[in-house]
Amino acid sequence: MATETTTITPTRRPFRGSCHCGFTKYVIFLTLPHSPAPESAPVPGPEPFQAFARCNCTICHKIGTLHVRVPFAPDDFLLLSPLDPLAELGTYKRKPDGFNFLFCKNCGTRCFTFMGEGENVEVDLGKLGVEGGERGTTKVWRPKPEGWKEGRANGCYLSVNGHSIEAGQDGFDIGTFVDKDWVLYYDYRELHGEARPQKYGTPHEFGAY
Repeated sequence: MATETTTITPTRRPFRGSCHCGFTKYVIFLTLPHSPAPESAPVPGPEPFQAFARCNCTICHKIGTLHVRVPFAPDDFLLLSPLDPLAELGTYKRKPDGFNFLFCKNCGTRCFTFMGEGENVEVDLGKLGVEGGERGTTKVWRPKPEGWKEGRANGCYLSVNGHSIEAGQDGFDIGTFVDKDWVLYYDYRELHGEARPQKYGTPHEFGAY
């Protein structure tokens, strides 16, 4: 007897995240089940892709980040608290013009990494489908959409640490993502000259699953 297979339609929906003490709170919009981008595709790139990724560079490896990249950060990420992250969160920069590796000054959790400009706007969380979001406007911080073009060279970058997304939300399970080969592995350690091509399946040298 043939087994009937249930197909789940990919759906974009909000997921909540926070630091350990709760000072940093955010909402990220993800489409799950995930559709992995081709290994050869820039992520994100000219075509908007969602990605889960591990990087083997010395910073990402030491802080244990699972990068969650969204197609268009100004639409897909809302910071509920604090409303001035570059002033109210701690930051580490490897280079003066590099990424802001932001962290909570109280508990030390790193929820997201950012480069670019942000702005405060009013949104209706209830209308956006955010659980617990009452109807009516709420002031949030987000990446500024005007001129946002993803990429270090363009000065625009957002990566959410997947470990800071609240556990128990339907559809988000990091172990499942690894099992399904949804995690893309970057080589920025560059131990053999130029960076090796990004790939699925297994980490690059000194990387982690």
